[in-house]
Amino acid sequence: MAKAIEPEESMAALFGAQVRRLRMAAGLTQAELGVLVHVVSTRITQIERASGAKPTLELARALDAALGADGLLIDLWPHVHRESFPDWSRTFMAHAAKATAIREYTAHVVPGLLQTEEYAHTLLGVDPALKDEVQLRERLTARLERQERLSAPDRPELLVILDESVLRRPIGEPEVMRAQLTRLLREAAEPHITVLVLPFDHGAHGMLGGSLTLLTLPNGSEVAYTEGAYEGQLFEENEDVKRFALTYDRLREAALPPRRSLSLIQTALEDDYRDLALPSRSARRLLAKE
Repeated sequence: MAKAIEPEESMAALFGAQVRRLRMAAGLTQAELGVLVHVVSTRITQIERASGAKPTLELARALDAALGADGLLIDLWPHVHRESFPDWSRTFMAHAAKATAIREYTAHVVPGLLQTEEYAHTLLGVDPALKDEVQLRERLTARLERQERLSAPDRPELLVILDESVLRRPIGEPEVMRAQLTRLLREAAEPHITVLVLPFDHGAHGMLGGSLTLLTLPNGSEVAYTEGAYEGQLFEENEDVKRFALTYDRLREAALPPRRSLSLIQTALEDDYRDLALPSRSARRLLAKE
């Protein structure tokens, strides 16, 4: 008799136990279920035993449909994939998943919701806490799947303030940065997304060296989240949130307006990361004058 998996061991164990229960109730072998969801039988074994890579959202949806789970596996999946992240970020991620508005300031990198796959892969790959390639793929998949919220019917309003250093610091090869900055320009054209840039010449401010996120929840309340290189902290007390909201408002006042912000992103794209086969902006201007 197979050993029962205790749900409290992990959310992945609970997910696997539910898949096994539903599979057996349907009279399917692991191989037969694998055929239905287009994976090898060993992948089903991994999921049921909570070993190996965690299921993607796409696979969770396929399993839910094949096993007639009526949304159970889809509902469990967010809790499963959060286990790929440090403990201190999971509560924040749960809030972010249901926020109606998101305001972010990032000092060093593009926010996860707007990252390209190559940019995210480069960033996640240098995390010293990363265990192996499997965990890297888990985190990358989870980050990209969270981005689906921006195109969902209940998508949040997103306001992002980027420190100018985000545009100037090369992450990966030049083509990675070209694709990332191009995506920022494209996303900023969406009516529910605003991208601003805080220029270098603003000088000192209240969030030097760190990043800040303010989330508006469905009940109208707000939470604040600050993050450094290796840790983050969630603030839910009203006085703390007010303090960080004031800091954010000051950053917004200091940031360039939308058109000038997008112009600065375009300048960084063309001057810092341009395709070497193309002339620089200054060279194009000279040719135009001639």
